[in-house]
Amino acid sequence: LSSDRIQRLNSIGIIWDLRNQSIGFSLKVKNRFDELCAFKAQNGHCNVTTLDAQNRSLGKWVYHQRKLYKKNALNPDRIQQLNSIGFIWD
Repeated sequence: LSSDRIQRLNSIGIIWDLRNQSIGFSLKVKNRFDELCAFKAQNGHCNVTTLDAQNRSLGKWVYHQRKLYKKNALNPDRIQQLNSIGFIWD
């Protein structure tokens, strides 16, 4: 990779050490959260459904967040993050 390309990848938060799976997981969650923020900006709400073919994977992620929340198994930081954008839990 050219140094310019490496700089551009670094600027968007690429994690180069993929051996640390928790970092990879955190990056995936951040991407889903960013995707949810974009969905909300476009649609005015966070109620993504799994029936929406265009957003099916995001809908599954939203469903999973609600499921974890109901089981009291969701990280408090994630709850705060989702609350900050007006996420509806039920």
